[in-house]
Amino acid sequence: MNCIIIDDEATARAVVEHLCNGTKKITIVEQFSNAIQAIKYLNSNDIDLIFLDIHMPEFTGFDLIQTLKKPPKVILTTSDKDFAIEAFEYECIVDYLVKPVTQERFDKAISKAEKFRFKADTEQNSEASKNMVKAKDNAENQLYVNIDRRLIKIDMTSIYLVEAKGDYILIKTDGKNYTVHSTLKKIEEKLPEELFLKVHRSYIINLQRIIDIEDNSVLIAKDVIPVSRSNRPELMKRLNLL
Repeated sequence: MNCIIIDDEATARAVVEHLCNGTKKITIVEQFSNAIQAIKYLNSNDIDLIFLDIHMPEFTGFDLIQTLKKPPKVILTTSDKDFAIEAFEYECIVDYLVKPVTQERFDKAISKAEKFRFKADTEQNSEASKNMVKAKDNAENQLYVNIDRRLIKIDMTSIYLVEAKGDYILIKTDGKNYTVHSTLKKIEEKLPEELFLKVHRSYIINLQRIIDIEDNSVLIAKDVIPVSRSNRPELMKRLNLL
């Protein structure tokens, strides 16, 4: 983890640097004696961890944290025990070290910071994966049709009926109907088979939109669609019959 040290006392910075050198998990990239200088650095650089003193002139450690929009993880290093409760009101603070700090106690704080970082990375990756899956699902549910030299996007779940009409097909959706120069076979290959079924040589229906079935026909919206004898077994098979 890349870290910076912020403490107005040179001796205190040297102690933290020595403790950091005692572990291979930490790389010190900068040190600051002034909180203002540190804020300028943090506004243009990404780091994983700050070792931060609470009591500093002009700007306290808490003032610095409140200034940052997205503060990295923070380990407080201080001689004052009285701010421990206040410190853990900040989500970015992972530990509170009271000087003098032993190497063993320091290593425990580093382990905590690593756990918080791993958790944050896992949550971020999980969210990114969910967004990718959602985007993929959205893309797979979309169909583009060429009408008057324009590509019109149709949400496939809104399609309840496709009818063959010579060299064209009529796509009926909840909002609008589209006449497209294509074949029933071609659009059948594009539609998700778990949702759609060809019930007649001239018709493909959305199975979830069936209102009623009687003899050799189905009712979808206001359309009565014939079901051919050869397609009826597959239709009955796909229905959730009681």
